[in-house]
Amino acid sequence: MLSDGKGRPLDFFLSPGQMVDSQGALVLMRQLPPAKRFLGDKSFDPDWLRDGLRDRGIRSCIPPRKRRRKPSSYGKRLCRKRYRIENAFGSLKGWRGIAANYGRCGGVFLNALILAVIVIFWI
Repeated sequence: MLSDGKGRPLDFFLSPGQMVDSQGALVLMRQLPPAKRFLGDKSFDPDWLRDGLRDRGIRSCIPPRKRRRKPSSYGKRLCRKRYRIENAFGSLKGWRGIAANYGRCGGVFLNALILAVIVIFWI
């Protein structure tokens, strides 16, 4: 999911459960709006993702994984603002049908996400 600086969801990609988060980010990078910074957690650590963001002129703030041979630098102060992204996930999980995944089907779940995002933006 992409969210703006205020924690509002902008775009999301429904992926299979076994898919790595960084591969989902590759799909979302195509629709990435003009941005100055990219905040992410340790699952978005691959070099190819960092290089792609740097090529687009976006500063990445991604903490390195523990087992990384060459840990990359990141802004610890800026990294503290990731709570806004977590708030976006929290606001979606406030919807009981999304948190419990009653749909059991990808299409139904995606439609519930779209409805929730519209209401979150409206409020």
